[in-house]
Amino acid sequence: MLWRARTNRQIVSVDVLNPVFRATCLAAIGVLVLLMLGAVAMTPRAGSAVYVIPVEGIIDLGLAPFVERALDEAAAAGAAAVILDIDTFGGRVDAAVQIRDALLRARVKTVAFINKRAISAGALISLAADTIVMAEGGTIGAATPIQIGLPGTPAQPVEEKTVSYLRKEFRATAESRTRSPELAEAMVDADVEIPGVIAKGKLVTLTTEEALHHKLADFRADTLDALLKVLNLSNAEIRHVSQTWAESLVRVLTNPVVSSILIAVGMLGIIVEIQSPGFGVPGAVGLTSLALFLWGHWLVRLAGWEEVLLIGIGLILLLVEVFVIPGFGIFGVLGIAALLGGLGLSLIGAGATGAVVLYAVGQVIAAVLLAAVLALALLRVMPRLPFGRTLILDTELLTAGGYASQSESDNRWLGTRGTAASTLRPAGVAHFDHERVDVVTEGEYIEAETPIEVVRVDGNRIVVRRLVPEGQRSES
Repeated sequence: MLWRARTNRQIVSVDVLNPVFRATCLAAIGVLVLLMLGAVAMTPRAGSAVYVIPVEGIIDLGLAPFVERALDEAAAAGAAAVILDIDTFGGRVDAAVQIRDALLRARVKTVAFINKRAISAGALISLAADTIVMAEGGTIGAATPIQIGLPGTPAQPVEEKTVSYLRKEFRATAESRTRSPELAEAMVDADVEIPGVIAKGKLVTLTTEEALHHKLADFRADTLDALLKVLNLSNAEIRHVSQTWAESLVRVLTNPVVSSILIAVGMLGIIVEIQSPGFGVPGAVGLTSLALFLWGHWLVRLAGWEEVLLIGIGLILLLVEVFVIPGFGIFGVLGIAALLGGLGLSLIGAGATGAVVLYAVGQVIAAVLLAAVLALALLRVMPRLPFGRTLILDTELLTAGGYASQSESDNRWLGTRGTAASTLRPAGVAHFDHERVDVVTEGEYIEAETPIEVVRVDGNRIVVRRLVPEGQRSES
């Protein structure tokens, strides 16, 4: 068989039955097929990836933005599922509610992998997931809210309004995922009684087997591989989501202990700066600490423009007090009040209960008292340190330095011996060469008629001490 093609000047004939021609065509088709298969294999398939988010340690406000970002990334990538690897004893209620809301509106399948515990706030997060899977020896529940007191004091129960609110949050979450609302409420309120499950006055905490029995949990899996097998996602690509450096820093800055330290350091720097002329290191350190505190709480949506404006007004009033108006008056008082108000509001989220407000106020007051004590100690100790002498003006004018407010004739008493004409407590009168002279001791109590000697003359002060006999002096 011949294939003929006509061109302008000639006719080309090709024998398609030629073995060489056929082999060449088959090889070209094979290469084309392989290239197409490779392109298909390299193209990411929707739903082929599983995102794993760690939910460990304390549930704080810095964790909520991290979980929200991971859920958005997974939804944008068309992930098959998002697995929350949960192991927590709980934390802040407002942070757990933020994560719960993010899970309920998530555009991707969510799985709570309780390995090994989801206590308190962790239980609310788990109930908000589409599927709950628990490892052997896992626990979930014990979610009654408590109010943390001062260090060293036990936690206190909160008011009924807070318990009622959180109980309904748990119930609504369970209802949205078709789980037992009664079990969810019993995790929060000890007054909820479920016959055969929990008596009145006790909180519900379920083990893995109990959660499976009461259909609160859907499956049991001891490892991530086993979990993927249960979900029919054994071949999926695993993508472990980790926090960025900024998210990790925010979690540190919003930690209650760290935020209290930042407030204390900030107030300490401002107090020391007010007591010192000009603007130096203490003021810079104080402003930096307050800026870090405010930045961290701004990112977790506790601090807003109102708090920033209030803190800014407070700092401006303090600067006016330091640089414009001498002394400390109304501007300083208003500045400190505005500053403390802004800091306190930055610790209170939307819908905060009275217990949360009191805790925030107590945290700020404790930080301010700590700053005041440290400032008092620092201002007393700093002048005695080599570094402190370079920062603080020495206001003591000694005679040795050439300063004197009395007649030069007073120096003639230096080294003179006499007797105390009156009791020196520590000031009094002494007799030197039949003259009465006003003197002062170095702090000791000296009775009348006791032999004394002048050890130095400072300004208008003639300083004396008890005269020790030569024999006793050599023995000592």
